[in-house]
Amino acid sequence: MKKNRILCIATMLCGLIACHAQTNGYESLSVEAYEQTIADTSVVRLDVRTAAEFAEGHIYKAVNIDVLKPDFEQKAVASLPKNRLIAVNCRSGKRSKNAANILVHNLSLIHISEPTRHAQI
Repeated sequence: MKKNRILCIATMLCGLIACHAQTNGYESLSVEAYEQTIADTSVVRLDVRTAAEFAEGHIYKAVNIDVLKPDFEQKAVASLPKNRLIAVNCRSGKRSKNAANILVHNLSLIHISEPTRHAQI
């Protein structure tokens, strides 16, 4: 019984360490933290939704580059500054994570928003 308990605790600790050690190279923020982050005018606001979604409403001064387009990485790397924080958003968070995974190799300062409402901030 004691061996099982120790084995169980060791397994849980290994899992926690592995999860903590796994890094995506970007930080996922709550809606509130994201709003605080983009309050800084030096932060680049990248909206990775489609142009049609962007036209329906977007965060003030956001740049729109559709992550679903085949030239997303090329456009983003060419147009986004490499030395400023990039705050990425979409509708549900899935495309933001996809975009961050693509861009993290070229742009090191990336924060993404968890699913957000798209009021114009």
